[in-house]
Amino acid sequence: MAASVCRVGTTVGRALAKNRSPILLSLRRGQSSVSYAQSLAGAPETRLTALDNGLRVASEETGHATCTVGLWISAGSRYENEKNNGAGFFLEHMAFKGTKKYPQTALEQQVESMGAHLNAYTSREHTAYYMKTLKKSFGKLRDRFSSDSSCTFDQQRGEVCLDLLHATAFQGTPLGQSVLGPSKNARSLTRENLVDYINSHYKAPRMVLAAAGGVNHEELVGLAKSNFSGISFEYEGDAVPVLSPCRFTGSDIRMRDDGFPLAHIAIAVEGASVTSPDIVPLMVANCIIGSYDLTYGGGKHLSSRLARLAVEANLCHSFQAFHSSYSDTGLMGIYFVTDKNSIEDMMHWSQNAWMNLCTTVTESDVTRGKNALKASLVGQLNGTTPICDDIGRHILNYGRRIPLAEWDARIDAVTANVVRDVCTKYIYDKCPAVAAVGPVEQLPDYNRMRSAMYWLRF
Repeated sequence: MAASVCRVGTTVGRALAKNRSPILLSLRRGQSSVSYAQSLAGAPETRLTALDNGLRVASEETGHATCTVGLWISAGSRYENEKNNGAGFFLEHMAFKGTKKYPQTALEQQVESMGAHLNAYTSREHTAYYMKTLKKSFGKLRDRFSSDSSCTFDQQRGEVCLDLLHATAFQGTPLGQSVLGPSKNARSLTRENLVDYINSHYKAPRMVLAAAGGVNHEELVGLAKSNFSGISFEYEGDAVPVLSPCRFTGSDIRMRDDGFPLAHIAIAVEGASVTSPDIVPLMVANCIIGSYDLTYGGGKHLSSRLARLAVEANLCHSFQAFHSSYSDTGLMGIYFVTDKNSIEDMMHWSQNAWMNLCTTVTESDVTRGKNALKASLVGQLNGTTPICDDIGRHILNYGRRIPLAEWDARIDAVTANVVRDVCTKYIYDKCPAVAAVGPVEQLPDYNRMRSAMYWLRF
């Protein structure tokens, strides 16, 4: 195969060199691989332009045959109140029901004819609407991204569920609200509620038009000017939404149902905000704990100590260390799925893994975690859609796209002492939040779990 790809003409090769990533170039040139440093240095530039109304346009031209274009907005369930909780999620699903210019059937036919993929998501602080399509269809996206939304509200009625961990960890605060909203709101939301929500939060300075792949930045800016220049950047009176501080509460919530085959349990402490300098050491710490699933190979030879214990003692079906970061706080935790008779043991060893991070983590552990984190950051940007999502969220969170080379330098600066100090700051002798669903009778009493958050030592 190497011989066949080497026959690409020099003219084509020079053209590719302007746009392709080093990894793709290595395949074109018949090389087996490129170094990690080369892949970082060859990452395309992210270009950023601001319109007069404050809307930002950001893109990364990679030369792919496809492109992803979307709108990222600083709006989510944290900006909602008890009355309109679920409005953002409701609006997200309305996007697929068509507009005045393109009713649902026409919209579906247009998207299908372009060979495109239309999607959206709502989180606690962000909302995104995006489309992936062929490069040649980029110009046709102009009419699809408009601020017009009109559809039948009854189509969106449905049952919703609560995010239990956030509900107990941030109880009494907007961050504890579910993205879906309560079922009563899904039945009672009116057009006026949704229009008020849009007028309050869909403002140009809180929006980013992001694109990645086979895109031209100037053309994207033109698309933004023709479709979004009319979006207001002004608020009426004192209506500027300001996020209130969210208080973390150590607590637990249990929904016992012995009819479930497995127990789903999450334990978390308050983590770092998305802009905190502690975020990278905590990411390294989570990579040291790692993840596990029954489908993994390796068994007793897995690099994660907790994963090896899970295999040897049959502790769980799966587990995942996670860190959810928000503008001013976060949740760092471990989520696991296990048999009802293994809950206590899995909880014990999960908290034991946290204590090891605070006390006995070694340089070799940290080196392994750093390498895993670097591989994860690169691997997550595999395709135009995750790259576009990364651009949109970075511009909203940081005001710029943080390049991989900068992440790499921050990861390299982490040492075992840094991990111990930062993990002690966030984990050691802290009150955890715990959420459990299913046959959870064996879950320890909260006071026992709290007492396992420190070690008595000389």
